Amino acid sequence: MNISTQARQIIALVLIAIGVFFVSRATVQSFYVLGSSMLPSLEDGQRLIVDKAIYHIRDPRIGDIIVFHPPNGSSNDYIKRIVATPGDTIEVRDGTVFINGTTLNEPYINERPSYTFKAEEIPEGEYFVLGDNRNNSNDSHRWGTVPEEDIIGKAWLFVWPPGVIPSYDPLKQ
Repeated sequence: MNISTQARQIIALVLIAIGVFFVSRATVQSFYVLGSSMLPSLEDGQRLIVDKAIYHIRDPRIGDIIVFHPPNGSSNDYIKRIVATPGDTIEVRDGTVFINGTTLNEPYINERPSYTFKAEEIPEGEYFVLGDNRNNSNDSHRWGTVPEEDIIGKAWLFVWPPGVIPSYDPLKQ
């Protein structure tokens, strides 16, 4: 094998490695859970992998746990669960979340919400998110909806302990 062939192979290998790096950066990201707002589903200090490509294939859905840029300009991204999508009407009363008049089935919450939220329709391109630790979460019931362009991706895998983040459809009874 001559030097020219070896050089081409090395260049090809380097280009493949660079391509894999950029594709992986565009499709997945690691995320470190800070705080207790998602207990019991996610714990403070857990490391997750976020799927950044999924919402190019489909729209965010009720029940998805998402990572997003917060509305308050914080440098730390937030993680919450989508409970209402564009066009839905959300209401929280008597410790229950209602979407379009239907009670959400939420086996994943820490405790029922102790607050009320008057019925409100979610605007196009916006999502209403709540922490699973409903009474200890800085979320949409305090500061409003999350614009779709602020969503980074869907929480997908636990790095440690390893595992897949379970999916729920809280509209199924």
